[in-house]
Order: sequence, then structure tokens, then C-alpha cells
Amino acid sequence: MLAQVTVSGRVQGVGFRYSAQQQAKNYQLTGWVQNKADGTVELEVEGDEQRVHAYLRALEKGFSPFIRVENMEVNLNENEKGYDDFSIK
Repeated sequence: MLAQVTVSGRVQGVGFRYSAQQQAKNYQLTGWVQNKADGTVELEVEGDEQRVHAYLRALEKGFSPFIRVENMEVNLNENEKGYDDFSIK
């Protein structure tokens, strides 16, 4: 399963991308994360459906007290892209 996610809130300058990468590795998921010019963070994550959903639940909570997720737009797709790891762009 592939999840394409845009996250808004206090998500830049607070270690969000690093936390997203570390948690993805903990959940054995692949993909990427990057900051966008409008202050949001965009990511793609893929892997086992249950792990993707668990990761998204953790992501919504913000991973740390410094991160505040106000909104998440999530698009789910059955077709994976075949990423080898989880990278920070």
C-alpha cells in the first residue's frame, strides 16, 4: 500500500522529517519526506497495509512534543512505487 500525505501545522524546524524517517524505519516502511515552500511537509510511505495505517496514526500524533500536526491530507493507493528505503529530500 502507498500513502501520499501532506501535513500542516508546526512541522518545519522541529525535527519532523528526521522523526518521520526514523519511525518509517521502525515500521519497516519505505518512501520519502520533504519540506514544501508553503510550510507543509509532503511524504510518501509504502509497505504492509497494517503498518502503513499504524504509521499514519503515529504521524497524526506528531512523534514528539515539539511537533504539532493540525491537518493531514492522505491519499491511499494499492499500487506501490517500489522504494528501497525511506529518504529525506
